[in-house]
Amino acid sequence: MSLGIPTKINRLLSSWPAGTAALTRWLDSSGVSSQLRQRYLDTGWLQGFGRGAVIRAGDDVDVMGGLYALQQQGGMKIHVGGRTALGMQGLAHYLELNPTNIVLFAPRAVTLPAWFKNRDWGLTAELYNTDFLPSDIGLVDLESKQFTVLGSGRARAFMECLYLAPTDFDLVEAYEIAQGLGTLRPDNVQGLLMACRSVKVTRLFLYLAEKAGHNWLKYLDLPAIDLGRGNRTLEAGGAYIPKYKIVVPRELAEL
Repeated sequence: MSLGIPTKINRLLSSWPAGTAALTRWLDSSGVSSQLRQRYLDTGWLQGFGRGAVIRAGDDVDVMGGLYALQQQGGMKIHVGGRTALGMQGLAHYLELNPTNIVLFAPRAVTLPAWFKNRDWGLTAELYNTDFLPSDIGLVDLESKQFTVLGSGRARAFMECLYLAPTDFDLVEAYEIAQGLGTLRPDNVQGLLMACRSVKVTRLFLYLAEKAGHNWLKYLDLPAIDLGRGNRTLEAGGAYIPKYKIVVPRELAEL
């Protein structure tokens, strides 16, 4: 092996965190041609990880390491959201010892590359494509091993849970989450609610925050938030909440 190979690979590794995948097009832009990449594969520096991605030979790369590559190298607008983001930020009710799925959100036009989608990560990657919130607000860096991935802050993650309710997320569970959100920043909440394009989510967010008795509610500029018109029925035969014009499960209304 020539001295040029380890020198270049060492330079590459310095900007490539352990535990993450690398996109082949990112390697191309970093000066590692397809021919040189093949030499690294042949000589044991790199290991194939599906069409379009590689890893360090012998590295342990999980789904977060794959997501890091999509975000940081591929520039994809995709992030950890909902229940998964809440758990990663310490909401104890959602800290699963052996999670079976990871919740991801992305704009409608975003699709996962085949190498990521077809990979057996040992869990299910659930991608929800939606534009109910702009893709660039309410996000934070979440720690994962020796790197960070972009994910929803607590307020946005809660709104994503409400977006999935009641079909894919239980509203009683949502209320349990709401009770743990007493330290949200009013300015952050205001911005998210004003940007939200889902009347259902906006009404549920305010209803559950009020039900939980959070002090930050009084600092919101409610007239500036669009609550839409007409009723929204989230459960047939449920309890009607006149203030927010929503019909919710009776079990939730009676808590």
